Amino acid sequence: METVQGSLRGNQSWTSGQNNIVTSIMANSTPAALDLSEDSLGNYGAQALAEALKTNSTLTTLNLRFNSIGEYGARALAEALKINSTLTTLDLSGCSIDVCGVRALAEGLKINSTLTALTLRYNMLGSSAAQALAEALKINSTLTTLDLTDNSIGDNGSHALAEALKINSTLATLDLGGNRIRENGAQALAEALKTNSTLTALDLTNNSIIDDGIQALTEALKVNSTLTTLELGYNLIGTYGAQALAEALKTNSTLSALNLRFNWIGDNGAQALAEALKANSSLATLDLGRNRIRENGAQALAEALKTNSTLTTLNLRFNSTGDYGAHALAETLKTNSTLTTLDLSENSLGENGPQALAEALKTNSTVCILGLKTDVASIVKPLNRCTL
Repeated sequence: METVQGSLRGNQSWTSGQNNIVTSIMANSTPAALDLSEDSLGNYGAQALAEALKTNSTLTTLNLRFNSIGEYGARALAEALKINSTLTTLDLSGCSIDVCGVRALAEGLKINSTLTALTLRYNMLGSSAAQALAEALKINSTLTTLDLTDNSIGDNGSHALAEALKINSTLATLDLGGNRIRENGAQALAEALKTNSTLTALDLTNNSIIDDGIQALTEALKVNSTLTTLELGYNLIGTYGAQALAEALKTNSTLSALNLRFNWIGDNGAQALAEALKANSSLATLDLGRNRIRENGAQALAEALKTNSTLTTLNLRFNSTGDYGAHALAETLKTNSTLTTLDLSENSLGENGPQALAEALKTNSTVCILGLKTDVASIVKPLNRCTL
């Protein structure tokens, strides 16, 4: 696939001569991908590009990240989407698009039948824009990926998208990280997950979802059979939220990746998840970094890994597993043969914990332990499974 990159980095305004460059690229070459990110494109440049898209028949990927195309640039691209039949991926992250611009794009999505991935990160769109996109999703049958990270859609925007998910049958990945979603928004999305049968990845990182919102999501996980990745890092999840997730994991058979990084589950939450791991047979990746997990939590997880045969990656970064926790994990590694990555970076492993873990690597031939101190490098490095 031929990719053409912009060569206009650092220009403060988009001139008529630069318009001609875009037109020339689109007319006289056959790029499958065009990268004009951070190119000071502006709304005039976007309008010129949109005109070219109406007749272009080769471009499949267009990256316009961090160009201030604004409302009018978005409107022009929306009109092009109504006609263009080849573009599949469009990135408009950080393009200063307001709600009017998104409403135009939503109208374009109702007609377009080729775009599969749309990224609108960092545009501060708000709930009204999310509602417009939700209406489009009720009609559109080709979009599989929608990224709305950091757009402040809030609970109202989440409600609208949740209603769309009950109807839409193509969207597989939805990224709603950093959107000020609280309990009500999470509950609405949870209800949608009970009936939606196409979404496989949902990212709710960096919102304000407390345990009650998590409880609703876990009830959905007990009946949902398609979601494979759930990102819940940087929320306000405590012990009760972790315990609720653990109960869901005992019956859910499709979730393969769960990210709980930077929450407050503590030892009690870790112990509950450990019990779930003894019964779960689908989870392959579990991220528990920065969760105030100490020795008791680490020991419980170690015990679970003695019987669990599906988890391949466990992240315990920035916790305090301590000497006893490290020793417990080391003992488990002598028999566990499925874990391939154990991240203990920035942990307090006690005085003898690192040595015990390093010794375990002599018998375990599959795991890579990240974060071991350099004083055990002589043991670890010859095994060539980790980069210290």
